[in-house]
Amino acid sequence: MTYDQNFAGWLSYRSDMRRCHGLLRNGSRSFHAASWLLPEAYRSPIIALYAFCRVADDVIDESPEATGAALEGLQARLHRIYAGRPEDRAADRAFADVVRRFGIPRTLPAALLEGFAWDVSNRDYASWSDVYAYSARVAGTVGTMMALIMGVRQPGLLSRACDLGVAMQLTNIARDVGEDAVNGRLYLPRAALAEAGIDADAFLANPVFDRRLAGVIEELLQRADELYARSEWGIANLPGACRPAIHAARLIYAEIGHQLARDGYDSVSRRTVVPGRRKLQLLRSALRRDRATQARDVAPPLNEVRFLIDAVAE
Repeated sequence: MTYDQNFAGWLSYRSDMRRCHGLLRNGSRSFHAASWLLPEAYRSPIIALYAFCRVADDVIDESPEATGAALEGLQARLHRIYAGRPEDRAADRAFADVVRRFGIPRTLPAALLEGFAWDVSNRDYASWSDVYAYSARVAGTVGTMMALIMGVRQPGLLSRACDLGVAMQLTNIARDVGEDAVNGRLYLPRAALAEAGIDADAFLANPVFDRRLAGVIEELLQRADELYARSEWGIANLPGACRPAIHAARLIYAEIGHQLARDGYDSVSRRTVVPGRRKLQLLRSALRRDRATQARDVAPPLNEVRFLIDAVAE
């Protein structure tokens, strides 16, 4: 699927992109702020990618009584996108254009939908590896697809893109513990909760914050920080025009965890928010951190994301 190379095609593209911008602005404020640092050549396709991911997520969240049908509908939409015949929806048309232009393997968005399927099935996460596997699907996929849009296909750099995506998802999990529990979902590993003396099912039935839970959330954020640190090499070796925006996203998301730590790791009785003034400070900091590095990257990819990197190499 392509937009016609004429004035009408240009108008159609602009109309679709306005809708995609609106989806990002309302659904992911942190990344929307960072995205303004991207040049237009990268920003529009990345926003189209985020818009499709946002729409897919919303379809699942808004269809609690018909999740099976919602998932089947999303699978059908993805099939049409890869067949070059997207449904008459702005996000689908824009994402189909991205898939074609940047050679996005179907394995990547298919894994994203698999992660959403895990959501609707209220899957249990027994170990940290299980949490990483989920995060690889709902966020590592997005990091990989963004890297492809930026022209990056080297396995080492894709590994670091996955690190960043997984780290962001771990931050989201830490921030949303209480909200998720109210909705009957638990993404903290049951083994870690048990080790802390917390009965996972009892917590789901009555989400209450205490010091034991704080310890589990603290470990989760420590793991996220390790992956944020690993991602720095990858960010520093992106195309120069892309580095400030991705640094900004990395700093803003990590700051959510830092603010949560200052709040005593309580994400049950309150929702952690990074103030707008602090986001502006981090955006300015990102603009000063755009130098490439020739340092050797030695960190292997997480085992849970290897299938995403392999899909690009096929």
